[in-house]
Amino acid sequence: MPSKKLAKDSVTIMTEMVLPNDTNTLNNLMGGRLMHWMDIAAAIAAQKHSNRIVVTAAADSISFKEPINLGNVVTIRAQVTRAFTSSMEVFIEVTADDIPASKKTTTHRAFFTFVAVDQNGKPIEVPEVIAETPEEKELYEGALRRRQLRLVLAQRMKPEDAVELRSIFNLDKN
Repeated sequence: MPSKKLAKDSVTIMTEMVLPNDTNTLNNLMGGRLMHWMDIAAAIAAQKHSNRIVVTAAADSISFKEPINLGNVVTIRAQVTRAFTSSMEVFIEVTADDIPASKKTTTHRAFFTFVAVDQNGKPIEVPEVIAETPEEKELYEGALRRRQLRLVLAQRMKPEDAVELRSIFNLDKN
């Protein structure tokens, strides 16, 4: 397995049309349906990067900016931002197209974390990510802070051990 892979090689684009069965009583796409679609797109991106079976470890920072209406075409773009030992952070951006109105809106952004596993479900190492574009580099740089914040919030890391977050938690004794 290569020790490094380009971030762009994990890009996954998934498109769905919002049908009546996907909507709530306001004729907007149900949040749970969108999260299901986002999880699928993100898992594909993580599999492309790792060439392994992946499992969802976390779904966080899902921001619901705009509703998505019945009949809109939803495009979900997912890309691995950074890889750690066996985990990968995936950035997801969702747009909704109202094709008859020629209106395209970015509606959601999120970060999901996946863990690559072997056939027995045990975590397995993944290649590092090579970020090339300014956007990829920005996402890559922020990934360690987001990871440490996830771990602190899940009580899997002590705030004082989150070196990237020390200033947020006022742990620097300057």
